[in-house]
Amino acid sequence: MTATDTPISYDVHELRRAFPGVDPDLARFDGPGGSLVPEVVADAVAGMLRAGVCQRGGPTAVGRLADDTVLAARAAVARHVGLSDPRGVVFGRSMTAVTFDMARTLSREWGPGDEVVVSRLDHDSNIRPWVVAAERAGATVRWLGFDPVTAELDDVRPLLTERTRLVAVTAASNLFGTRPDVAGIAAAAHEVGALVYVDAVHLAAHVPVDLGELGADLLACSPYKFFGPHLGAVAADPALLERLRPDKLLPSSDAVPERFELGTLPYELLAGVTAAVEFAEEWGMAAVAAHEGALLDRLLDGLGRIGRVTVHGRPARRTPTVLVDVDGLEPVVVTERLAARGVAAPAGSFYALEASRHAGLGDAGGVRIGLAAYTTADEVDRLLAALDGVAGE
Repeated sequence: MTATDTPISYDVHELRRAFPGVDPDLARFDGPGGSLVPEVVADAVAGMLRAGVCQRGGPTAVGRLADDTVLAARAAVARHVGLSDPRGVVFGRSMTAVTFDMARTLSREWGPGDEVVVSRLDHDSNIRPWVVAAERAGATVRWLGFDPVTAELDDVRPLLTERTRLVAVTAASNLFGTRPDVAGIAAAAHEVGALVYVDAVHLAAHVPVDLGELGADLLACSPYKFFGPHLGAVAADPALLERLRPDKLLPSSDAVPERFELGTLPYELLAGVTAAVEFAEEWGMAAVAAHEGALLDRLLDGLGRIGRVTVHGRPARRTPTVLVDVDGLEPVVVTERLAARGVAAPAGSFYALEASRHAGLGDAGGVRIGLAAYTTADEVDRLLAALDGVAGE
């Protein structure tokens, strides 16, 4: 089964039994910051720690286990993002870390007169690495804006020239949930010969992802957003990675993708990644998307009935992530009052600082409500009732 297959049925209550972190006394809407982890993932991590693995390779069984674990994790991430060749999967400490590494590597070929396009809708991890790299190379940064009301991206074409070297764009806003037309942006960028770096961290937790359909040359994701442990990955055609020469230690492997991975990989976390993808495949990301979509409709309808509550952004396509505020209350106060009612919905700009400022929300942002595969309709109703109570105080 692949991550795009749909199981015969989707029983959210059965799924919730797989998550030891589920607490019936706490309705959790903090999934965009990191999903809960199913028992099978925790077991995979613990099992690898107990296995006595030290390093890859060699004649021992534990050396072969390390090799198998790395290869299985590459294959799992490749399946999850629609990459045909697992040799194109690079692991790192976080999406931010691997993106900084890629920015340093790619920018070696940039110079004065070259241009890089970044989006104000993005998480800062897909902005700052490129801005810093461009500044060091003497290249120009061009900013792609968005409509503060709808949270829809502006047209990228006016920003593109024959000197555009890279376009960095999110596949889904972690602040507003917006799903831009990444395929259209990528097609326009490719027309001028630019590479496209796509942040799919938020998208990969909610829908089936296909790197080729998105038109991404490099696609970044974080397994801890889709049931896995904390680390990051970048996926690309191995042929593209072969052209790039990252900084590395002299004795470390020059093979792709190992040349991009600094130091010993966290084998226990990679075992958890494989288990997380297999869990997603078992339940089906298409089924997850359908479940979350129905809850999103219920949530948006309910929010529209609560006075003093404003929903920020009206994107045509979105993930089940909604940013709100309550008139007259700071976001952090709303979060605290919701927590007192047994509802977890965090406040902030969530590292999408440019997006929050551009939308007129400043650094405080708003209250983010994130639905997940394990969210129930009853929990949505609990949230709505709690928010109505906070708004009515």
